[in-house]
Amino acid sequence: MLITSLALLAIALYLAAAGLLARPLLGRGAAPTRLAEGTAALAVLAHAGVLLGMHRGALDLHFFAALSLVAGVIAALTLLVNLTRPVAALGVIAFPLAALLLAIDVFAAPPTVPQPMNWQIKLHVTIALLAYGALSIGAVLAILFALQERALRHRRFGAWLGALPPLTLTETLLFRLIGAGFVLLTLTLLTGALFVGNLFGQHLAHKTVLSIAAWLVFGVLLAGRWLRGWRGRRAVNLTLTGMAILLLAFFGSKFVLEVLLQRVA
Repeated sequence: MLITSLALLAIALYLAAAGLLARPLLGRGAAPTRLAEGTAALAVLAHAGVLLGMHRGALDLHFFAALSLVAGVIAALTLLVNLTRPVAALGVIAFPLAALLLAIDVFAAPPTVPQPMNWQIKLHVTIALLAYGALSIGAVLAILFALQERALRHRRFGAWLGALPPLTLTETLLFRLIGAGFVLLTLTLLTGALFVGNLFGQHLAHKTVLSIAAWLVFGVLLAGRWLRGWRGRRAVNLTLTGMAILLLAFFGSKFVLEVLLQRVA
């Protein structure tokens, strides 16, 4: 009962924060930024409380639990990004998504039991979650950047466009997030190599291969940016390609095994 109430509170707070941030995008005046940030912070805390209570204070990496966990991390990182470089559209996308995935985990997903992990694996998973969160926000920024660039090129000046930061700021923030995510993804691969034993026996080979492929894509993007000043459509395409590969690495096999084949460990 307590978890259900806390989940409903988190969902309501997420949606309220997104609604506040959406005001300038809809041409309804400036967003009450501090109020939206405070509401989002309370939502993230309530979300964390649900995860701790529902999954026994452990890292539950089953499909729907992992989606909810990743959504909470993305919401928290979105809040931190908005504290330093306000981009209202990030919260408008991330907070309702977090609300949806939390609702599915609490009200629709089958119950699961977290698998035991030693501290090394917990460290590896934590770094991986942060890497995924940072790169996910980068992917959302890449989409916003593409829409913003297209609107400017075709001279379609709507209220939503004026609410976004300048194109150069969006691009700068995009590459900062990609850079941070790349470093975290590198640490994820290193800790995986150090701490995860019996790679093929645990059916983790495909995840490793896909993660390395994503790492290479983001590495090429950052190298191209540094050496040749890559930007615009090429940067957007590489960012979304890398994120799509990473999405398959994190959730592809889980979706097939747990949702399609209904094999829950």
